[in-house]
Amino acid sequence: MKKTFRPPSVPLVTVDPYFSVWSAEDHLYDDHTVHWTNKRNSMVGLIMVDGKPRRFMGKVEMASDAEYKEPDILIQKSLKVDPLTSSYLFEGDGIELEVSFTTPLLLDDLDLLTRPASYITFSVRSIDGKSHDVKIYFDLSGELCVNTSNQKIVWSRKMINDNIVAMRMGTEEQPILKRIGDDTRIDWGYCYLAAPQTTSIKTVIQSYNGRKQFVESGQLLMEDDEQQPRPVIVDTPVMAAVLDIGEVQECQSSHYLLLAYDDIHSIEYFGKHLGAYWRRNGLTFEEMLVLAVEQYEDIQNRCEEFNHKLINDSKSAGGEKYKDMLSLAYRQAIAAHKLVVDEKGEVLFLSKENFSNGCVATVDVSYPSIPLFLRYNPELVKGMMRPIYRYASSEEWNFNFAPHDVGCYPKANGQVYGENKLEYQMPIEECGNMLIMAASICKYEKNAGFAKENWALLTDWANYLKENGLDPDNQLCTDDFAGHLAHNANLSIKAILGIGAYSLMCNMLDEKDGEVYFQMAKEMASQWVRMAAVDDHYKLTFDSTQETWSLKYNLVWDRIFGLNLFPEEIVEKEIPFYISKQNKFGTPLDNRNTYTKSDWLVWCASMAKSKEDFEQMITPLWDFLNETQSRVPFTDWYDTVTGKQINFQNRSVVGGLFIKLLNQSDGVVSNGDVNSTVRSS
Repeated sequence: MKKTFRPPSVPLVTVDPYFSVWSAEDHLYDDHTVHWTNKRNSMVGLIMVDGKPRRFMGKVEMASDAEYKEPDILIQKSLKVDPLTSSYLFEGDGIELEVSFTTPLLLDDLDLLTRPASYITFSVRSIDGKSHDVKIYFDLSGELCVNTSNQKIVWSRKMINDNIVAMRMGTEEQPILKRIGDDTRIDWGYCYLAAPQTTSIKTVIQSYNGRKQFVESGQLLMEDDEQQPRPVIVDTPVMAAVLDIGEVQECQSSHYLLLAYDDIHSIEYFGKHLGAYWRRNGLTFEEMLVLAVEQYEDIQNRCEEFNHKLINDSKSAGGEKYKDMLSLAYRQAIAAHKLVVDEKGEVLFLSKENFSNGCVATVDVSYPSIPLFLRYNPELVKGMMRPIYRYASSEEWNFNFAPHDVGCYPKANGQVYGENKLEYQMPIEECGNMLIMAASICKYEKNAGFAKENWALLTDWANYLKENGLDPDNQLCTDDFAGHLAHNANLSIKAILGIGAYSLMCNMLDEKDGEVYFQMAKEMASQWVRMAAVDDHYKLTFDSTQETWSLKYNLVWDRIFGLNLFPEEIVEKEIPFYISKQNKFGTPLDNRNTYTKSDWLVWCASMAKSKEDFEQMITPLWDFLNETQSRVPFTDWYDTVTGKQINFQNRSVVGGLFIKLLNQSDGVVSNGDVNSTVRSS
């Protein structure tokens, strides 16, 4: 019997790398909610049933050493994480309460996808045949708009269109796009709590001590706190709302609140401040809030429909455990990006390297993430590549291979990785990544126009791989945490497939050299087999002993592209070998250490011929997520023996888990026009 899935951390609000709230506990009430960095982003939920207070989310007290006795809990009965929604079910005092968190990250609707708005829906009903008087209290704290709690904030409220009450908080200083780095939170713009104005809702901006007043009396403070800027750590201000639901019967009563964030400017792109995609036609933040309220029912229905389809697709492709993993990964993969448009109106989809180094638009972070986006909207893969093309074409880039990144989030002004020193570059890695990504867009759009726009760079990178790719010298690859490595067999596969990808694009564009590059890649693959083969597997490096081995995850693109450069017997040998090397929580990345990467593990599993082998390879990853004591958003780097996170969390690379679905797709759109791939809101 399958165990109930327990995510290591549950996505609640997942909009972008800054507007992000999670629950890193088994129960929503076990502790404060947090940002993906696990810094506190407190949200509190209380319910009053027939005058009796119960807590269902967060903690009333803010101080970690306080002796305050928290209110009794409303017992959590279940948790369900769907691709777009996390739903908790609570019971007690004769009622059932469902609390659902929905961020509508629908990849076919870029306007909706980029709205910085997330919903929390409360549904309550009687389960004992009696009527009950119910009030629900919810608040979010000023922690959501600061990097550190000693920063001063201000607050205000207003009515919008006479039917939406909106409260907001933001720093007094407003250092827009000034802060860069990895373990950081936004400290500019304004966090909002908004709701349709009805007679049943009361709102106030107050001290967190107002939570205690609600517990004691069921009432809010009568007036907002006086407008005196103060540090968040001092008598923490919160935006609070009470939904006076009244008498609840067996028929379910549902109400919702809207959480939103106005970041004003989102990205600095080669010196220019860019706003989020949804602003591109002049929509104001207040107008966006109005749309988010007006379209609530339609959005919820669309999200439910998408949840249902992806759940069924993933179960059909890989089973129940695969479904659990994709449901957990979906929002994280998207919300680790920011979507903006450049001065030409073209989409830029910029990732942040969360808990690795904070780089923006990193090529070897984009590469593993693309299966999700190729399946649902390849335009977003173009948006990952455009910043790299622009930078590589500039006078600032002095190398004949592809760059690693274009800056440190949120400033995309040029590469910062390794201080741009040659010894810290990843020449073969990034050239191969860019060529494979470009060819994948051609394949899934059935159109090579985007490749043609950047043909000179792609040709340079293909020629670089031709000269240097078969037997790589001592250099880093995407697994840079493992250090420099010469004669890397898996990196050689990437180079060969990069050349193969170039030949595929040549053929689509009727370029004369397509067959030449294909035959070159074919011959290199034959040499690879001679250099890497041992009895029952293939080596880590060409010059190593027979006992070495590694996950050959790059091979998956040979199958996806249908190039057939490498003999099928490689996979037929490697998959059983990987299974033989499994530890409790999966197969290590290679023989040098016991850690692995979850994205690469699933890529290898997706090449298995049988569903049984696929499930045998991914089950230990499901076990890791279910059992690890590292309570963080889906990490892609962990130890297969101890089940402990090594580093990295909330990264976009978990989009790579969708590769099993991608293998079953022939393409999702007919051409490269973004208007043909997205739905207008």
